[in-house]
Amino acid sequence: MAALAYFGVRGLTQSGVARAFAHADQVIDVERSLGIAWETTLQNAILDHGWLVTLANWVYIYGHWPVVACALTWLFVRHREDYLTLRDAMFISGAIGLIIFIAFPTAPPRLIDMGLLDTVTDRSESYRTLQPPGLINKYAAMPSLHFGWNLLVGVVVFRVSRHWLVRAFAIGLPFAMAFAVVATANHFVLDVPAGALVALIGLALVGPVNRALRHVTRSWAR
Repeated sequence: MAALAYFGVRGLTQSGVARAFAHADQVIDVERSLGIAWETTLQNAILDHGWLVTLANWVYIYGHWPVVACALTWLFVRHREDYLTLRDAMFISGAIGLIIFIAFPTAPPRLIDMGLLDTVTDRSESYRTLQPPGLINKYAAMPSLHFGWNLLVGVVVFRVSRHWLVRAFAIGLPFAMAFAVVATANHFVLDVPAGALVALIGLALVGPVNRALRHVTRSWAR
């Protein structure tokens, strides 16, 4: 069902390309008014240093789905309740994200005329191979669930673990991802706090949603 919803939303946003670019312009205008239009500055900080570009790409590529998958697996085996919390928070925030993608499709910086380089495509062959453009919703920059879900992983793993190294990783990875999604030109600065807000709303709604579902289930069983 989640995959069907994703591809359904992808079809809707792909047919509204002009809206996605207009919304990107609106995001830029808001950032400029707030003084946080840092996309060019952040990318310029890494472009002259190949190792920094590679590091940002690796954080973006390998710091997301592989980390999410490992965290879910570890939690499933060792901390089942926390696994369910993370899983449900991702589903709820993902559903909120899909609604926003429909209502406010947004082209990422790499696709608009900002003079930015798509470092993931230009300097890394693995990511676009693992996730072909034909399967990706290119106009889902706002909010950044790439960051938001890493934040959820960090919150849950930090809460569960007592090992200082694991906790340090749980704190550091969301910050690294926040930088990487912007420096690689895949997201605007504003997409990051928006992704955090959506993710944390999803986490906050886990309890109420599950209680509501249990109530509905008991009602049907009567």
